[in-house]
Amino acid sequence: MMNKSYLRSFQLGFIAGMRAMSAPALLSHRLSHTIPTQHPKTLLHYLAQPTTAKVFKALAGGEIIGDKLPNTPNRTTPPQFISRVAIGSACGAVVSEAEGQKMPIGAVLGGLGAVAGTLLFFNLRRWLDHDLGLPDAVGAVTEDALVAGLGWAIVSDIKPTTRLA
Repeated sequence: MMNKSYLRSFQLGFIAGMRAMSAPALLSHRLSHTIPTQHPKTLLHYLAQPTTAKVFKALAGGEIIGDKLPNTPNRTTPPQFISRVAIGSACGAVVSEAEGQKMPIGAVLGGLGAVAGTLLFFNLRRWLDHDLGLPDAVGAVTEDALVAGLGWAIVSDIKPTTRLA
């Protein structure tokens, strides 16, 4: 279970590199249906709140729309890049905590996953657009589909070790 938990931390970080708000939206949705808690104490507790899940879903929807706008900054600008790494780290830490593993390791792996996802998909979309001549919208919608499908598969596999109260 330990290796799978850390792998999920990296994978969810990778999703954050693709769509920053989708990673916490998917994770929060899963946790709110798996380990509901009435008194938030930690980031895990806050993400397990149904209201938090709804807020992140709205933010993720806005990000998906915003990605298609022509003046949206690219994901490798320092504020965008740092945000994705921070979100990937936080998601990785929460996955590890939920599964009873060491949060710092999950945080590092989530951050590394975000770096990988950010750089890979920035370069992939640039290649599709500039080198192959495909409209950027094709790459963007494909990326959205991958985020939804892969992200859902990742969070569906999370197995919390305890029910938090």
